[in-house]
Amino acid sequence: MLTFPNAKINIGLHITEKRADGFHNLESCFYPVGWSDALEIFPAEKLSFKSSGIEIPGNPETNLCLKAYHLVKQDFDIAPVMIHLHKAVPIGAGMGGGSADCAFTIKTLNELFALHLTTEVMENYARQLGSDCAFFIQNRPQYCFGKGDEFAEISLDLSGKFIVLVNPNIHISTAEAYSGVKPTKTGIDLREVLQKPINEWTGIVKNDFENHLLPKYPAIQAIKDQLYQNGAAYASMTGSGSTVFGIFDQAIDLKEHFAEYSLWQGKM
Repeated sequence: MLTFPNAKINIGLHITEKRADGFHNLESCFYPVGWSDALEIFPAEKLSFKSSGIEIPGNPETNLCLKAYHLVKQDFDIAPVMIHLHKAVPIGAGMGGGSADCAFTIKTLNELFALHLTTEVMENYARQLGSDCAFFIQNRPQYCFGKGDEFAEISLDLSGKFIVLVNPNIHISTAEAYSGVKPTKTGIDLREVLQKPINEWTGIVKNDFENHLLPKYPAIQAIKDQLYQNGAAYASMTGSGSTVFGIFDQAIDLKEHFAEYSLWQGKM
């Protein structure tokens, strides 16, 4: 069974407080985008995992896709599988690529073995694998809060818009990103603000990580500036970086402007 785990962007990302468990509470709108990996899973005589495309650091035996399989295997007597992940979404880029891979593994196992898992059960599996993994079970625009694994409805439909995502091949670890954050309450309701026209978001809908990461990495600031110069209605860094996205009213081709970087562009 072949699926295509897609990335997401954060439209607004506010770190509101540090939790007693060491994590941070946040609020954001998670929005799925088309930049995707390819994930193939089928029954096999022996459990195995292989990858292609972008090199995945670390021990393959601890890959999130395998962790997802073992999590489901604890509760269901499912057969061994062969998992092949072709990695195209940049790693450590603020787009949740690895989180999508493990969530899609859970959904694929559910379908492959007819487990009849509810959305809630699959989200609970995903929450055990990472803070934003559960989002990719429903994989639709959501207002996210808590650690990024609690969801509420949001009325935001950007279909018809065009998006350009640019990754400057800078890896920013979660620890580095959070080390410069000062949690604060925003005093605004993100869901209300996102009902305004997109060209009114600038200066209001912010990613808190930009405050310290853009001065540290001028290339990220330069990408954001260039997206605006080319007509973006709104541009921002997503997640904890380093990918920057621009939302446009019409299709635009910016490949030549960012030839040295990883880029994806398409309809939202």
